[in-house]
Amino acid sequence: MNAAPADQIRLLDVQALDVRLTQLQHRRRTLPEHEEVAGLEADLAQHRDLLVAAQTEESDTEREQAKAEKDVDQVRQRAVRDQQRLDSGAVTSPKDLENLQREIASLARRQSDLEDVVLEVMERRESVQERVAELTGRVESVQAKITDATARRDASVGEIDAEAGTVTKERAAAAGEIPADLLKLYDKLREQQGGVGAARLYQRRCEGCRLELNITEINDVRAAAPDTVVRCENCRRILVRTPESGL
Repeated sequence: MNAAPADQIRLLDVQALDVRLTQLQHRRRTLPEHEEVAGLEADLAQHRDLLVAAQTEESDTEREQAKAEKDVDQVRQRAVRDQQRLDSGAVTSPKDLENLQREIASLARRQSDLEDVVLEVMERRESVQERVAELTGRVESVQAKITDATARRDASVGEIDAEAGTVTKERAAAAGEIPADLLKLYDKLREQQGGVGAARLYQRRCEGCRLELNITEINDVRAAAPDTVVRCENCRRILVRTPESGL
């Protein structure tokens, strides 16, 4: 393949822009905020799971407390009714009076036991409520950190995308000045060779594979016509000759 020396040198400009685009893509993928957001979101999911569990427990203890208080109220009302019967004098039989007094005493013990249950449930509920408040604070704190990290990530991504857009336009303009067959070869080689399709020959060294050409290769390049598209014998990339090639 033949191409004007100026067109071959333009390949180096396109290559530099392609390298810059690759660097921007890598930078975009590896922004530290990506990992930061991912870690915070994992923490948030864990805290939310704990919060849901605590809220469920708080709801359960609320129902348990309501039931225990209802039981206390029922026993208390029954004890009041029995006490009223006792005080009214309506019960005159000694045996009935004894049974009534025994029941009142039994209800008093039952009420005391149930009130102890209420207190125990209230203590557990209070502890759970504190846990809910603590976890709610943690969730809000982590969410705030996610919001901040996401904003920083999006700002960085926006800057990178803006620069990439500018470089893409520059690349399109530079590529538009290169013959189609030469550009096609360059793009093919770039895809095959890890993003580098053309390299400068500098001081007898290919800047693509970083290997120095041997004397035979140097003589072959030196003998090639200026418009001949030379390839590196080692990496097969397009080898662009410049005044600094050492020929």
